[in-house]
Amino acid sequence: MQRRQFLLVSTVAASAGSFGPAFAAIAAPTANWRKYEVTTTVSLSEQTAQSQVWIPVPVSQLEGYQRTLDVSFNAPGATKAELYAMPGSDVRMVAVQWADANAPHTVEVTSRIAVLDRATDLGAAGVGRKLSKAELRPYLESTSLAPLDGIVKETADKIQAEAGKPQDAIGKARAIYDWMVANCSRNGSVAGCGTGDVRYTLTSGNLSGKCADLNGLFTALSRASGVPARDVYGVRVDDSAHGFKSLGKSGDISKAQHCRAEFYADGYGWIPVDPADVAKVALEEQPGGLPKDAPKVRAARAMLFGGWEGNWMAYNTGADVRLPGADKAIGFFMYPQGITAQGRLDSLDPAHFAYRITSQKLA
Repeated sequence: MQRRQFLLVSTVAASAGSFGPAFAAIAAPTANWRKYEVTTTVSLSEQTAQSQVWIPVPVSQLEGYQRTLDVSFNAPGATKAELYAMPGSDVRMVAVQWADANAPHTVEVTSRIAVLDRATDLGAAGVGRKLSKAELRPYLESTSLAPLDGIVKETADKIQAEAGKPQDAIGKARAIYDWMVANCSRNGSVAGCGTGDVRYTLTSGNLSGKCADLNGLFTALSRASGVPARDVYGVRVDDSAHGFKSLGKSGDISKAQHCRAEFYADGYGWIPVDPADVAKVALEEQPGGLPKDAPKVRAARAMLFGGWEGNWMAYNTGADVRLPGADKAIGFFMYPQGITAQGRLDSLDPAHFAYRITSQKLA
C-alpha cells in the first residue's frame, strides 16, 4: 500500500485500488492560526489474516476553531487502506485491512491542522445565521450512552427549576454548567477518558469521571432541557499558553485524548464549553488538588463557558459510530480501534494494541 495524501477530508473515500484528487482546498489560514502536524502510528503485535484497524482523523472544519489542511497515510503491508467518511456524519477515519498474516501490520497517519483560540462574546447581541430545526434535530436526540428520559430528564428539570427556569438556551446551558462545576469532580483512576455512560454517572453516587463522562453529561442534560448540544472528541496537541499545566500536552500525545462540548443558541451558533476541564484543574493543577473557589479554578470556570484554548485537535462529533466492516457500533470514536482473528482489541491496552500519537507545532 503506497502513501496517499489528501487535501482536506471530505465525504469521498480513496481506496487502495483507486486514487484521485478527492479534496478541494480552502483558503489558506491567516497568521493568527497556529499549525500542527499530528502523526498516529499503529502497530499490531497480533498479526493475523483479516486484521483491521480504524484510526480517527480530524474533522474537515470546525467553524471558528479548526481547519484541516491535509491528511496522508502509509500502510505498506495492507491489502486495503482508505480514507472513509461515515455518511450523514462528520466522522472520518483511515480504515486498513490485512489479508496476509506475515505482512507488516503497521500504518502511519499524518494530519496537518490549523487552530485558533475560541471565545464567544455572550454579552453581545447574537447576529449569526440560525440553523433550521431539521439541522438541529440530531443534537436533541438520545444516544446509546445518553438517554434523555428517567434520571437524566429528572436531573435536567431539577437544575432548571433551581435556576429559576431560564427560557433561553444560554441561560439553560449556564445553569447546567454551574451545577456541574459545583457538584461534579474528576476521577483520576478512571481508564482513558471514561465510558461516557450518562445514566451510570448520575446513579453512581459521586458524580465523577473523566471528560467523556462529564462533558457527555453536560450534553445529555442540555438536550433533555431542550438545548441542542454535542460532544466533540479529539486530542490535545500543545501545552496550554494560558497558564494551566493540566490542560495541555505536547510531543508524545498518545494518552492526551480529550472530549469537549458545545451547545447551540440562535444568533451565536455553536458555543464551546468544557466543565470537565474545570474539574481537571481542581484535581491536577497542583499536588493535592485545589478548592473550587481557588483563583485558577475560577479562571478556568470563566474561560471554559464560551471558550476553548487552541491547543487541541477535534476529530468528530459522532455518537454510536459504526466502523466499516465492524459488527457493532461504538459509543464514540476518539481512539484507534482494531480487530484481529482473536477478536476486538482494547484501545486502552498498549501491551496488545500499540499506537503512538505525536504532535509537532509547525512554523
